[in-house]
Amino acid sequence: MVSRSRSSRLFALVASLVAAPLTAQAPAPTARLALSFADAVRLAAGDAPVVTVATLRTDEADARVRQARSALLPSLSVDGVWLNRTFNTQSLGIPFPPQFALPNPVPAFNNYDARVSARQTLFDWSSVAHVSAARTQADGTRAERGETVEGSALTAAGAYLRAIRARAVVAARQADSSVAAELVTLAQARKAAGVSPAIDLTRAQAQLVTAEGLLLVARNQLDRAQIDVSRALGLEPNAPLTLTDSLDASLGTADVPAEHDAAVAAALANRPDLRAELARGAAARQTGSAFRAERLPRLEVAGDYGVNGLTVPSSIATRDLTVQVSVPILDGFRREARVDEQNAIARESQV
Repeated sequence: MVSRSRSSRLFALVASLVAAPLTAQAPAPTARLALSFADAVRLAAGDAPVVTVATLRTDEADARVRQARSALLPSLSVDGVWLNRTFNTQSLGIPFPPQFALPNPVPAFNNYDARVSARQTLFDWSSVAHVSAARTQADGTRAERGETVEGSALTAAGAYLRAIRARAVVAARQADSSVAAELVTLAQARKAAGVSPAIDLTRAQAQLVTAEGLLLVARNQLDRAQIDVSRALGLEPNAPLTLTDSLDASLGTADVPAEHDAAVAAALANRPDLRAELARGAAARQTGSAFRAERLPRLEVAGDYGVNGLTVPSSIATRDLTVQVSVPILDGFRREARVDEQNAIARESQV
């Protein structure tokens, strides 16, 4: 008996030592998130993953505007070159007289060059049109973000309403189950007293089983509805939520005009998907105009200033200034095809 008692105490000590680290490493339970209807809509409209992606797309569109504007801004570069070479004098194509014969090939020599180069566009209507088209595309992207925000908020609102409705159904099914259990108790007492037949007890028990089954279904629907709320908000599916609102007058109503014409006018003025489609068509038309403007002349000025010489001490200052006019003639009809593509996109937005 003594050895058995010692073995039991030793086993308990070892079990406690093994369980202590596991208990320390166990994650703390996540606090439940109290969520009202307004909080759910606000969270879905601001922090949902689809809204975050749409916001990043607006940042991309704004960056494309800056890229298009860069064609009109000056460019500046600094270059440094060291060259060591030989070359064939006959490749110059100049017949030198015998008295001026040069060694062939010319012996290796060094060349040092360091300079600052700059370039500025003076006139390029196509680049101006591309900047305008990029801005319109950015406006369309922001309108698409508004559409995404509205859709995310509607999804979260619908999921929240379904969840609190499912919670109300669970409460009703629990009440039905409690009533059915009381009826079973009453039927058992009446049967024991001999004032009720056994069929009444069987009927009450069947009603209790039905009520418990409906309660189980309602709880399952509530769990699914809460998962839908978590997914609409970008949370973990098993995130503990406490929905603080209920289906009563305190939930509020939408501020929508009651008259038909006023409601239609408000929808046309505030629908982000309509604004996005209008901006998409305008951007396509402006992009087509930018492609057509590529047929116009382009004027730019370029220059550089630096030092050049066979050695660094003997280098002297040199400069170069260029004014260039470019007139595109033919690019394999690629420009015309791009114009046709943008025209088709513009017509598509009007359908």
